[in-house]
Amino acid sequence: MSRTSLFEQHVALKAKLAPFAGFEMPIQYEGVKAEVIAIRENVGVFDVSHMGEFFVEGKDAISFVDYIVTNDFAGAEMGKAVYSPLCREDGTTIDDLIAYKLADQKVMICVNAANIDKDWNWIDSQKSGFDIELTNRSSEFSLLAIQGPKTEETLKSLGFENTSAEYYSAFESKWNGSNVILARTGYTGEDGFEIFGSHETIVKLWSDMMNEGVTPCGLASRDVLRLEVCYPLYGHELNDELTPLDAALKWTVKAKKEKFIGRSALVDTTSKKRLVKLSLDKGIPREGYEVLDSEENSIGIVTSGTMSVVLGKGICLALVDRDKFPENKEFKIQVRKNIMNANYHTKAFVNGGHK
Repeated sequence: MSRTSLFEQHVALKAKLAPFAGFEMPIQYEGVKAEVIAIRENVGVFDVSHMGEFFVEGKDAISFVDYIVTNDFAGAEMGKAVYSPLCREDGTTIDDLIAYKLADQKVMICVNAANIDKDWNWIDSQKSGFDIELTNRSSEFSLLAIQGPKTEETLKSLGFENTSAEYYSAFESKWNGSNVILARTGYTGEDGFEIFGSHETIVKLWSDMMNEGVTPCGLASRDVLRLEVCYPLYGHELNDELTPLDAALKWTVKAKKEKFIGRSALVDTTSKKRLVKLSLDKGIPREGYEVLDSEENSIGIVTSGTMSVVLGKGICLALVDRDKFPENKEFKIQVRKNIMNANYHTKAFVNGGHK
């Protein structure tokens, strides 16, 4: 089991630790409810150093990344971050990632921890014909995600510059004399930055954040936060058998691009699944629970479910067979031995406060 550079700090804070993507990670500190409220109303920080970082450098860096992702990376402004699925030729999803356009010939890609080796092998296999150098620097970086409405003022007090950067911007900078990469991104729906740096730098930054009163947050609250704003999670709403279209990510598949891996399978194609947002007035819908129509026919499955701290009720994302989607939009969920009426939502359960 691997450990991040902050493992000793988590132990000192009496975090509940558990295995996640091959790492021993903090699941919670004070408690999920308190941590969610800290992010929604104040400021909190996550250790997400288990994530992977690849660098693409050289004359064709931007065009190569544009080719391997479905979203429009080439058309993004310099200094922007772009969220995108990474797909095979048949349109199935290897991972979802964020690519950062740091310079004309320098791109960083951040990938999910559980998929580092899979993603690296795929991306490396596609580089033929491109004038680039690929490096997997996942072991060199630690990563903090500071999130919440008081993020900007907190970073200013910690000595960061460019804290007024636009949402989904990314740039190289300095902090405390050390090189860092900042991106105004996150996985909570709130304002925030993700800060990449050396292990030594991030350990020092974590300590300074604790002294500044930033709430340490674990992966359990992170999952509640992302589910409240309906962000997909690979291995749940996305996997090796599903396409971005199945996971309501058609907006990330840019048909105007002439060439990208998976284009022929994804453009002018209808998804097999529909991702739906459901809530229960009583009970908690859990991953794997069956989704039923009003006649109690099985039509899908819950992919992620939890108790919403903000709403005080059970919420979930579920994949439903497109050809079985009920026209009356009436849903039920099998919760153990009980069949519960579910509320259908067209928008996210919570409106985040990102810039």
